[in-house]
Amino acid sequence: MLLKYLLDKRYWVKILTDSLYWGLATFIAYWLRIEGDIVNHLGEISIVALSVFPLKLFSIYIFVHHRRSWQYSSIRDLFSLAKSVGAVSTIYFLTAIVAREFIFLPLSVPVIEGIIAFLGLGAIRFFVRVYLREHYQSPKKKKEYKKVLIAGAGDSGTMIAREMLRHPKTGLVPIAFLDDALAKWKQKIMGIPVAGRVSEMSEIATSYGADELIIAMPSETGDTIRRVVEEARKCDLPHRIIPGFHDLISGRVSINQLRKVDVEDLLRRKPVQLDTQKIKSYVKGRRILVTGAGGSIGSEIVRQVSRFEPESIILLGRGENSIYHIVREMNADFSHIKKHIKIADVRDIDTLEKIFEEIQPEVIFHAAAHKHVPLMEQNPAQAIFNNVGGTKNLTNLALDFGVKYFVNISTDKAVNPTSVMGASKRIAEYVVQNASKKAASDQYFVSVRFGNVLGSRGSVIPVFKEQIRKGGPVTVTHPEMIRYFMTIPEASQLVLQAGALNQNGSVFVLDMGEPVKILDMAKDLIRLSGLEPEKDIKIKFSGIRPGEKLFEELLTSEEGTDITNFEKIMVARKNGMSERFESKLDRLFETTRQGNPQAIRSMIYELVPTFKGFRKQEAGGKVKN
Repeated sequence: MLLKYLLDKRYWVKILTDSLYWGLATFIAYWLRIEGDIVNHLGEISIVALSVFPLKLFSIYIFVHHRRSWQYSSIRDLFSLAKSVGAVSTIYFLTAIVAREFIFLPLSVPVIEGIIAFLGLGAIRFFVRVYLREHYQSPKKKKEYKKVLIAGAGDSGTMIAREMLRHPKTGLVPIAFLDDALAKWKQKIMGIPVAGRVSEMSEIATSYGADELIIAMPSETGDTIRRVVEEARKCDLPHRIIPGFHDLISGRVSINQLRKVDVEDLLRRKPVQLDTQKIKSYVKGRRILVTGAGGSIGSEIVRQVSRFEPESIILLGRGENSIYHIVREMNADFSHIKKHIKIADVRDIDTLEKIFEEIQPEVIFHAAAHKHVPLMEQNPAQAIFNNVGGTKNLTNLALDFGVKYFVNISTDKAVNPTSVMGASKRIAEYVVQNASKKAASDQYFVSVRFGNVLGSRGSVIPVFKEQIRKGGPVTVTHPEMIRYFMTIPEASQLVLQAGALNQNGSVFVLDMGEPVKILDMAKDLIRLSGLEPEKDIKIKFSGIRPGEKLFEELLTSEEGTDITNFEKIMVARKNGMSERFESKLDRLFETTRQGNPQAIRSMIYELVPTFKGFRKQEAGGKVKN
């Protein structure tokens, strides 16, 4: 290793360049001090230069100037250089106070030499940086350059422009910014003009000869992104986007993160401002159990929780493959966090009890559930066993083992449910509410209800993308069907925030924004694929499936909401849990074990009177589905 280091010519070139210039700086300092008459003092000057030279070499070594990249020199490197030169100059000056009695060494020489050394060594690095980038990293042929317009002249736009300038080998050259902020117009950022508004994109793109548009607006809403995309489509300008706010928590924007605009970008909302201190107060240093940890919501909760320094995380899931993937990711990104990997089913009370005895979880995020509406219509017993029975197992154990926080993930389909899946989640809310009545004063059992999550398993978007990839048709159940949508990170963060509100027994309702028409979403996806609806890709209406609604609700009509101290989270005033809940729940499980789908639906109706997947015939009281 030492031999390899000694033979590396890059280090020696840097050492020789720095030391030769710094040594020459002594002669320059004398020349300036005595106004050019150095011939008569050349011998004494040479003695001084040779005497100080070893100190300069030692400083170069101590401050590792030879191991710093000149190609990527930064302000931090200049600070290091200043400290190095300053240290040498200080020793040099103190020595001069004594040595000037014996040799010609004015006190001003060390000061002048320090200034010359810093400016010269800094200039060397600057010119090397400019030369290497211009002559070695630039595309070899002019036609390889892509002239890039950047929509958004804020921090993210500036950072992405700086990345392009730092990495010209990518062939991306920022030529202008677009921004609707009047105060920024006609200004220059890093020499790049803010050319005008987004609405002027066509004229500006033509004027500057733009080849591509990069959208650098991670905090803007979907409406704004949609407007930018539409302007780009009008002038046939290829466009890419940097990730949204939730994907840029690290604060780092790089060219490698550029991607095509996706439908999630068109539906995004203003980023949620979390009260991170409250979340940290109940997560930090605690043992966290996440059920369904391999699923889309569960795995994101694992990622979000990991940021708040838990003592350990128990990743519990039934599907070993999905658990394997999140564990692998955690080992790469959060290797310092202790992890317990448990392949288990929430219906298996014996295995769950052993896990609780072994690890003693303190906080539970319950995301494990069957959620495919049509499949649960065909298999109602499994919806009850998993969604209701699994929740009951966990709440009972949470009470027995003194779990501090239990957060249940619910759904808007639990409101006036038309499906078995939705009804099972409503009963699961009741199970959690019932547990809250038995909880100690320092225990909190809550449910969090939200709508569809973009990109999650079972989401309509992956289905649409696959249909577009195959050339269509894209199947939409009904032209008027609408849904609430939320991104996976936003949903998971609000789940964490709801847990910190310390309102035992509450059902929290997340602010889902405005509902979105599924037909419009399908058309957006087709256009984002560079195609036109009905012209390139047909849209086919397949009809509403069993258990589906035209629109989802977040509250029942009788519930209403109260505000919380967090703007994106409301709390339902009452949850409609029926009397003799526990006895009816026992009868539901007994009926479910018998396996009669009609009887199961009848028993669900006993627990959830607003369940629309069941009604009695007027005559005879028989069940009709």
